Amino acid sequence: MDIKLIKKILSKVRDGRCSLEEAIEHLKDLPYKDVGFAKVDSHRALRRGFPEVIFCQGKTPEQVVRIAQEITRGESDLLATRARLEVYQAMVKKFPTAQYNETAKTITVKKTSRKAQKGLVLVITGGTLDIPVAEEARVTAELMGNRVETLYDVGVAGIHRLLRHRKELSQANVIIVVAGMEGALPGVVSGLVDCPVIGVPTSVGYGASFGGISPLLTMLNTCSEGVSVVNIDNGFGAGYSASLINKTRAKR
Repeated sequence: MDIKLIKKILSKVRDGRCSLEEAIEHLKDLPYKDVGFAKVDSHRALRRGFPEVIFCQGKTPEQVVRIAQEITRGESDLLATRARLEVYQAMVKKFPTAQYNETAKTITVKKTSRKAQKGLVLVITGGTLDIPVAEEARVTAELMGNRVETLYDVGVAGIHRLLRHRKELSQANVIIVVAGMEGALPGVVSGLVDCPVIGVPTSVGYGASFGGISPLLTMLNTCSEGVSVVNIDNGFGAGYSASLINKTRAKR
């Protein structure tokens, strides 16, 4: 529950549309709302600057919709990740402005007007098959109020494709590098720039990549300083971290 919702409840009390007892019942939901199958963190936006995000994998459409209703009660933006099409179809009935990114498997509902951060978040992929994870990162960072640009399919197998974008690399406040296979790209990018680089290993690759373990270990063991690494296929985590970094650097 955020400040806007609290003010809304108090306004109803003043206008006689809500009794004091009813208002107290609403405020009892602080700091979370128990809906039986989930405890929705209604104070996340107050603590972190961004509301709770719904991880849809394994949840029914009805569960996602119910959680979304609680998150958006205070006019908060909504982000749902790993969402199937059937989840979106259920969501759009309750939230007509909901947007579905089929590639990223994300659902967004925009309710606030966040002022874009001054700095640039650049999202890069090694190959085309890494784009779904990169799109999850892009959608996350954009919804959190960042200016985001992308460079897709510029992996080390054709390094000249990356090097022709030296200007874009130098202008970024933080760079997200998404790569599968051997996962060498974040270390290469880090060696070319003076900003933080977030490596995102993906599960793309042949058998010896072990579903993303190989690129994960490569990124963790890079000799290029300044590379941080999130979990396998965790585009959301990378986009969130990039937003925090960009926000901090933009204040300078």
